[in-house]
Amino acid sequence: MPELQWLMAYMGLGALVGLLAGLFGIGGGGVMVPVLTMLFVAQGFPTEHLVHMALATSMAAIVPTAVASLRAHHRHAAVLWPVVARMTPGILFGTFAATFIASYITAKPLAIFFSIFMSFVALQLFLDRKPTPSRQLPGTAGLTAAGAGIGGISALVAIGGGSLTVPFLAWCNVAIPVAIGTSAAVGLPVALAGAGGYLVNGWQIHDLPEFTLGFIYWPAVLSVASLSLLTAPLGARLAHQLPVKLLKKLFGVLSLLLALQMLRTVL
Repeated sequence: MPELQWLMAYMGLGALVGLLAGLFGIGGGGVMVPVLTMLFVAQGFPTEHLVHMALATSMAAIVPTAVASLRAHHRHAAVLWPVVARMTPGILFGTFAATFIASYITAKPLAIFFSIFMSFVALQLFLDRKPTPSRQLPGTAGLTAAGAGIGGISALVAIGGGSLTVPFLAWCNVAIPVAIGTSAAVGLPVALAGAGGYLVNGWQIHDLPEFTLGFIYWPAVLSVASLSLLTAPLGARLAHQLPVKLLKKLFGVLSLLLALQMLRTVL
């Protein structure tokens, strides 16, 4: 097993990830990927697969976090379950398929894509553009297509989909607390399909650290999950108490900082 200091670091990361997952309806991958990459570098893991391992481990750790977060938001009646049901087929397909693309891309391009994407998310939140009042959610075909796109990008940056789902639902005039709650529920199929895909794609690679299955590093998954399960409900409570504008600005600042950290670690 890894030394105690690394397990403690993963648990600290899990406490933060759970809080942010509940607060913003994100899976926490935006936080986990740059931090895990940094921790894996410090532990001397093979450079060639650093980002793949961070993406895969993040996706696997998002599964229990997403369950805790969606349950908390469901208790606040803030999940549009018909929307979740229509988006899920597209999400499962898009996420699983994109893990095969990610496994053939080297660490640097993946890190650059992650950073550009998180910067774009931050910009959209700071601009705070209002949707036209008449805009509504699309039908089943539109929601399935949106799910496929959200799933595909989510797999490449190992987010639970919240960074895309929340803005998409808000653009369709869904209230922010409900968009966050629905996004938390959407994060579960994203995480399951992503973790499964990275497990399959890393199966044949033999120079990975001990306790790694596929690209998933299990000591980190279990340590992160043990704390995130406790803090996700607290974040969900805060999401229903804090002002909407403040939530958007906080998420924007966080996205920008994480993009910069990822570039610094890999480049």
